[in-house]
Amino acid sequence: MEYAENILGTIGNTPLVKINKLAEGIPALVLAKYETFNPGNSTKDRMALKMVEDAEADGRLQPGGTIIEGTSGNTGMGLALAAIIKGYKMICVLSDKQSKEKMDILRAVGSKVVVCPTNVEPDDPRSYYSTSARLAKETPNSWYVNQYDNPSNAAAHYESTGPEIWKQTDGKVTHFVVGVGTGGTISGVGKYLKEQNPNIKIWGIDTYGSVFKKYHETGIFDENEIYPYVTEGIGEDILPKNVDFSVIDGFTKVTDKDAAIWTQKLSKTEGMFLGNSAGSAMKGIHQLKEHFTKDDVVVVLFHDHGSRYVGKMYNDEWMKQMGYVEEEVTIAADLIKNHIDKPLVTVKTEELVLHAIERMKHFKISQIPVEDITGIVGSLDETDLLRKFIDNKDIANLPIREVMGAPFSIVQKNTSIEDVSKLIDKDRNAVLVDLEDGKYHIITKHDIISAL
Repeated sequence: MEYAENILGTIGNTPLVKINKLAEGIPALVLAKYETFNPGNSTKDRMALKMVEDAEADGRLQPGGTIIEGTSGNTGMGLALAAIIKGYKMICVLSDKQSKEKMDILRAVGSKVVVCPTNVEPDDPRSYYSTSARLAKETPNSWYVNQYDNPSNAAAHYESTGPEIWKQTDGKVTHFVVGVGTGGTISGVGKYLKEQNPNIKIWGIDTYGSVFKKYHETGIFDENEIYPYVTEGIGEDILPKNVDFSVIDGFTKVTDKDAAIWTQKLSKTEGMFLGNSAGSAMKGIHQLKEHFTKDDVVVVLFHDHGSRYVGKMYNDEWMKQMGYVEEEVTIAADLIKNHIDKPLVTVKTEELVLHAIERMKHFKISQIPVEDITGIVGSLDETDLLRKFIDNKDIANLPIREVMGAPFSIVQKNTSIEDVSKLIDKDRNAVLVDLEDGKYHIITKHDIISAL
């Protein structure tokens, strides 16, 4: 009979899967190292078990102890599985940008979850780095994993992931591409593969808001490059000791939007239900395609499973809110389709300026058309009103006809976005769309910028 002694015995030996439609235009064979086949559904199971076993061996982790780790979710899952089998308690510290699904899954496997704010400095006491270290000091018989600087992280991939890729490709792999977070995967795999063939190229996928790419290219840790980003699991605002820049040939950065869109593409085109670092990696391969030839074998590692992200990039409402939905916007009608159901807010020439200001505040708008019985005859803009208020503090009690500007230009529904854009400048912040039958709708600068 063939069976594993426990769930930890199923870690590793994940398959390589060919990318087909999404690899069109890539002059190479593209193979995915499909790490969701690990029991915790991510590549982090490998290093989680290695870190636990190494800590047990040298006494850092004692029987009945508590494992404490700051995690984006996947390492926590791997550690939680090890904790269950080996009889430890588990505390996972996450930043609040991580998906609700990740937090719920960790609780489902018995972990205590502590949530920290994302937008704080790494050394801020509230950060998930600092909170993890503090909890380890405060908790008796505990072990702080610190996957970022723990050498067992990279060692796990040197001992397992790298050899698997070499064997599965029969030594024909020419490029390895992977998202970089703690650095353990790229460093461990990269070190092993380059020992087998120094000509193999190792490429890291970075995200905007992270320091890796610039630091690798210049040696400068540029704090100006650090800002909040949406993509989970890759990129950092610190330099983990596990990142061995000497084995990395280069980085390419992928935007949050591209990561989300390409994650959906993998699911809908290849049937690969994956996390959003996989979308980053797949888009990154297309950005790197000039480095590949028809004889190359490119292995890309897909970290984790899509079940962690059903409330985010697999949720169409979330994608729309983030502005990630790819919609064809070419004419004026496209710019107003998301608010066509809302009536045009106007004011009359004989109303007081005060009434226009109240309407702007109520509807949260910055400009408003002015009409009389003949139709649209003028316009009001908040910037223009502010200038006039500086000259005349009693402007609020004046009739609108005395302070209104020229009416907004009127375009047809099929007017191109390019032509609409030409009508909006520093003096004209909006245009009206003729909906026929005497009805109009408004297009603002915000509408055009949102469509870019």
